[in-house]
Amino acid sequence: MPRSSGSAKATVSDVARHAGVSAATVSRVLSGNHPVSGATRTKVLRAIRELDYVVNAAARALSGSQPRTVAIILTDVSAPFFNTVARGIERQAAVEQRLCLISSTDGDPDRELAIVSMLREQNTGAVCLIGGVRDTPEYRSRMAALAYALHEADSRLVLCGRPSPGTDLPVTVVEYDNEGGAFAAASHLLSAGHREIVFLGGAEGNTTTTERLAGLRRAMAAYGLELAPEMVVPGALVRRFGYQATKRLLAEGREFTAIFGCDDLVAAGAVAALRDAGVDVPGQVSVIGYDDLSPAEDVYPALTTVHIPHDEIGRTALRLALHRDDPDLPDQHVVLGTHIVVRQSVAPRLP
Repeated sequence: MPRSSGSAKATVSDVARHAGVSAATVSRVLSGNHPVSGATRTKVLRAIRELDYVVNAAARALSGSQPRTVAIILTDVSAPFFNTVARGIERQAAVEQRLCLISSTDGDPDRELAIVSMLREQNTGAVCLIGGVRDTPEYRSRMAALAYALHEADSRLVLCGRPSPGTDLPVTVVEYDNEGGAFAAASHLLSAGHREIVFLGGAEGNTTTTERLAGLRRAMAAYGLELAPEMVVPGALVRRFGYQATKRLLAEGREFTAIFGCDDLVAAGAVAALRDAGVDVPGQVSVIGYDDLSPAEDVYPALTTVHIPHDEIGRTALRLALHRDDPDLPDQHVVLGTHIVVRQSVAPRLP
């Protein structure tokens, strides 16, 4: 039971006795800087709650065990994918009693490097980068340097939703089965009889785009088909691009019966353009998206799409990073599953 307001404040020793561990173990859990097994950590946190223990901030600062922050670096703070993964990180940070800092790079790799370098000097416990990138030798070299620099500062580079930059690096990577999700989405279109499929949106060379295209190509190959180059229309992952690109395709007289949007925003724009042009969705053209975020359920017809476990990506990544020495936790490179969500925007191809 929590102590009443008139009781003496609980101490570290009280928490240790209540949890059946040493005072040193309680201090390790509070600092988060030393390995503690998951079971022991749970016992200590339960004792802290039950005793209503409050950390003496001044004493902690003097001892050098001030709780460290967690940094989240986004390409675009307004994009739903980044926001939802960041929310998962923030929720786990609250469990870990860590403060979150959020910065945006606007897609500038030099700014990303500069932000990480600054955070290294701020006693940051983990630096989380979210989303796909252009996977180049320069990028891999830069990530390796950052990973080792943060490791030397007793911090951790955390990659959410992007591939590992290399093996044997001190980095935490939590991906999702991006190509597998695209394969499932494309297979759904193909099984409905669609053969002329446009892949719409995504930056060329970006890891997210590349993997989704690979899934589409693999599914088409299973049907003995190839994706023609003119059926790939790269562009920004925004609704406006999906709308404008689809209008151009219609104006050019391009033959297609389905659109695979690189994400739900692009797919929503495509649906709007088709409807404005008097094209029935899904009666004449089927549309599929990726992400399973707003506006997937808000457009009409509601989008068939691929679900990504956004919240779980963020939570898992931070938990693994902050407890990377815990033998009870899995490997520091995890791939989470995806699955297709069938709604109303896909129908069998008309004869």
